[in-house]
This record gives sequence, structure tokens and C-alpha cells, in this order.
Amino acid sequence: MWDDEDDDEAGWDEDDEFDARKEHEKIYKHPLMKKAKDIFRLTRALVGSLDEARKELYGNIMMEDAMVMSAKFAGAESISDYVLKMEKAVIMKVHAKSLNSMTYQLGMEETHAEEHLELLREAIEEYRLLFIDWQKGFDPNEKNDDGWGIFTD
Repeated sequence: MWDDEDDDEAGWDEDDEFDARKEHEKIYKHPLMKKAKDIFRLTRALVGSLDEARKELYGNIMMEDAMVMSAKFAGAESISDYVLKMEKAVIMKVHAKSLNSMTYQLGMEETHAEEHLELLREAIEEYRLLFIDWQKGFDPNEKNDDGWGIFTD
């Protein structure tokens, strides 16, 4: 079934070899990932200072939002397919907007000093601006139709 002798070694290019360390650095040194990590730290601090009832109500949602922003970025940045990149980008946007909305909910409930909530809002705004620049670099010509019809036209 698997015949190694049929491999076309002439088509192998040493430059095509995957370099995990280089890929890791590309992702984790990217300004958008750095900002996502800042947002995670700010979110963790805010959630950590909530009373138990609010921590139960909002904490998991906020932490999930903050974590997904960086996780989906890592996934999107490691692929070239436009459809998959856009799919992950939309998820990142939704979670960033959700987290930002939560700061206003906490503000209405007067759980934190407005300055603390504003720090997270400002970080999310910086993330949004970096996000806009990042997604402009997606190549719409590198797409595979995944059968769902989204981002294919």
C-alpha cells in the first residue's frame, strides 16, 4: 500500500522544510498576538478582583473571550487558506467585541473603577487596529472551498 520507493525525492526542496521554532516565533512575536496576551493579562486581573457571584456569572465568559482571541490568531497565522483565515478572524472579532461589551456591563454594576475598565477597552481598541492591518494581508487568491460557501466569492 505504501511504497517508499515511489517517492519523488527530486521534487523535495530543503527550503520547504517546516521549521517549528521559526513558525512559533512568527506567531508569538507578532504585534497582534502580543496585544492579545496583554488583553488576557488585563482580563485575568479584572476577573480576579470580581466578587464570587460576578466571577461565577462573568468570569468564565471573559476569560474564554480573552483566550480565544490569541488561540484563533495562532491558528489563522499558521495557515495560508483565505477561507480558514477569515473564519478564524471573524471568531476573534466576535470574542473581542464580547469582551469589550463585558467591560460596560461591569461598569454599569460598578464593580471596578472606571479607569481599570478603560485600560481593557483601550487594549481592545489597539487590538482592533492591529487586527484591521493584519487581515488586509490575507490573500483572497489562496482559498479552498470548504463546502459552506462563506468567503468564497
